[in-house]
Amino acid sequence: MTTDLFSEKTILTVSRLTALLRGVLEENFEQLWLQGEVSNLSYPSSGHCYFTLKDPGAQIRCVMFKSAVKNLKFRLADGMKLIARGRISVYDQRGEYQLICEYVEPDGIGALQTAFVQLKEKLALEGLFAEAHKIPLPRFPRKIGVITSPTGAAIHDILHVLKRRFASLNVLLYPVRVQGEGSALEVARAIDEMNRLAEVDVLIVGRGGGSLEDLWAFNEEVVARAVYRSKIPIISAVGHETDWTMCDFVADLRAPTPSAAAELVIASSDELRNQVEALSGRARRSIKALLSVHISRLESLRRALHDPRTMLGHLVQRTDDLTGRLELGLTVAVSRRRDRFERLHDALQHNDPHGKIDAFRQRVALLAMRSEGLLVQRLDALKQAFYDNAVRLEVLSPLKTLARGYAIATRENVQAVVTDAASLTIGEQLRVKFHLGEARCRVETLETGKT
Repeated sequence: MTTDLFSEKTILTVSRLTALLRGVLEENFEQLWLQGEVSNLSYPSSGHCYFTLKDPGAQIRCVMFKSAVKNLKFRLADGMKLIARGRISVYDQRGEYQLICEYVEPDGIGALQTAFVQLKEKLALEGLFAEAHKIPLPRFPRKIGVITSPTGAAIHDILHVLKRRFASLNVLLYPVRVQGEGSALEVARAIDEMNRLAEVDVLIVGRGGGSLEDLWAFNEEVVARAVYRSKIPIISAVGHETDWTMCDFVADLRAPTPSAAAELVIASSDELRNQVEALSGRARRSIKALLSVHISRLESLRRALHDPRTMLGHLVQRTDDLTGRLELGLTVAVSRRRDRFERLHDALQHNDPHGKIDAFRQRVALLAMRSEGLLVQRLDALKQAFYDNAVRLEVLSPLKTLARGYAIATRENVQAVVTDAASLTIGEQLRVKFHLGEARCRVETLETGKT
């Protein structure tokens, strides 16, 4: 075949060569396991998954179709170490060989454990494990709901413990599958339905022990979210004491086993009876002690209580005493106020304002006459002083000097009086003022010298 196919006369198309190579690869590498690190991860809208597996020396493209992706319990991520099972094929359009993965699991840790860790981190970040969201269990529930398998050991253990602890307690069973495909959805629907019915005070959700795969229904996200949105408090009782599931983290209380959940959901009737008896004894002792205290106090009050007739007599006597003191006090007070009134009346009569007003009126008239005489004298003196000053002013007036034939010469421009001929210049204009009128003159000659 090889000789005929690749003879020098044989010419192949690219598609034919690719098909031949695909046949060779698929025939010889039909099933293999491959180890490597994930890179170039892609989840397109088709639902398929594309990535590359690589090691320090090489890499290969991988594809995981939608049907295989749906069975994954965890989500792939770049950098994750994987072990993949699949077959080698060729993608014609790019001429590249690739691994068609049918199953993958993390290298070094199981797929379920990886899925558990991934989901736990996701729900923790969303706050589904927060203590603030957890609902306290009722102390005395009237009816308990149980969500578990009707044929498993868990329901028998729960009913046995409840019958032993509190035989009259009502139990409502909601039967579900607790493992296998679709079991997680059944458990979640049962929780929602029990909340819708609202007929129980507390829910026990769980099953007996088993492998991680057997318990996986209680690790599904749909169950965790149903537990979180439940308005009824939930006790998670899945597996044995060492088994932890997502349901345990979200539930309001985690019980190590289904039997322990029945122990925790309500106290036994014997325990309650003992508590009631103990509380009754304490109440009786407290009431007895309180009665003793009140009886003693009542006896003390009885001894302190006197004959009311004697007490009334004392009160009447005290009233009479206070009445006498009040009358005496009023008499004394009235007498004192009368004496004070008389003294004030006498003082007022002695200090009658009419006499003082007449005296002041006479004094004002006298002062007015004296003021008028002084004012006349002052005016006469001022008139005489004015006359004397006018006479002196008349004698010293420059107008008198001018009337005697004198004149006053001033410069034309600056209106300054000329007192010295030496300060003048030939041709300078002067203004000469006489007793009657004035004249403008021009200096023709100057004669200076001492007068």
